[in-house]
Amino acid sequence: MISSQIIKNSIEELGAISKIDLAVWDSEGKEIAATFETGDISPTLISGFVESPADSQVIGQHHLLKVLDEEAVLFILDAKGSSEDTYMIGRIAVSQLQHLIIAYKERYDRNNFFQNLLLDNMLLVDIYNRAKKLHIEAAVPRAVFLIETDKEKDSTAMELLNGMFSSQVGDYITAVDESNVILIKALAVDDHYERLEQIADTIVDMMNTEAMLNVRVAYGTIVEELKEVSKSYKEAKMALDVGKIFYAEKKVSAYNTLGIGRLIYQLPINLCRLFIDEIFGSNVPAELDEETLTTINKFFENNLNVSETSRQLFVHRNTLVYRIEKLQKSTGLDIRVFDDALTFKIALMVVNYMRYLDSLNF
Repeated sequence: MISSQIIKNSIEELGAISKIDLAVWDSEGKEIAATFETGDISPTLISGFVESPADSQVIGQHHLLKVLDEEAVLFILDAKGSSEDTYMIGRIAVSQLQHLIIAYKERYDRNNFFQNLLLDNMLLVDIYNRAKKLHIEAAVPRAVFLIETDKEKDSTAMELLNGMFSSQVGDYITAVDESNVILIKALAVDDHYERLEQIADTIVDMMNTEAMLNVRVAYGTIVEELKEVSKSYKEAKMALDVGKIFYAEKKVSAYNTLGIGRLIYQLPINLCRLFIDEIFGSNVPAELDEETLTTINKFFENNLNVSETSRQLFVHRNTLVYRIEKLQKSTGLDIRVFDDALTFKIALMVVNYMRYLDSLNF
């Protein structure tokens, strides 16, 4: 519903322009906002006017007019003055308030529409019928972004996103749970995934700079039709989970670049356990220390090149070889060999996934 502050701002601006005093009551006679002292207008008088069939009523210098929401009386507006223009200014104020009511209702209805659309709570025919009524274009490229803050559905994040993106160009901000804010981004026909990456990076930077919020952003694939928006949302949800499990160092996760992480995420837990048992047996590596993890990751980044890895880690070549051989003794895998390196990389990811699933059970 339209807020009292919006109503107050609206009548104050109109009153300042027209030099006419204005006041607004709700249908029960409670004053909402006024630019003058309203002591001579009683709640009983307002309630009586609400019940009357007339659209307007003049009491001395008070011109009372009804503000309708469809057929129901929502507010009573009082234009106070003795000039001939008082009634006309009152009608203009009523018209402005009714347009504000429609705009806020439409905004709420759009929010409700997109929430149901994301959750697949609508029939196909209803999607297009409601979209037409809400003036939402169906055949527009869109992608869904999920923004997870380090606080539960932080209101600051919602406000910042509303400032960055506008419904005027087809962007919509909503939420369907307590964890994430959702951006449904309208795109140009020639926008590609580089554009989505730029948007995600901008959100991360803006949240950190403007509100000191630590956020993760994930996005789904580009869809061409309104009915497919829920698909992009599900992809963004998966990207967010996969990113946290396998690529924790990254703040942005894209569904189309999840690679093997997406495959592992969809494996049954029993199959994961069988794989780990086959690779490590009873010697599943415990939490690897920071030095070992850094060594392994840097070694993989340099395509198993010992010399280049030792150079970038600022360690002697023999020190690096010693670390690799120590890892080989504990796991049975020599990551200098491509097949073993591939197996070890996948096994580590599977172990991380299993630990993630275990954490959900507590």
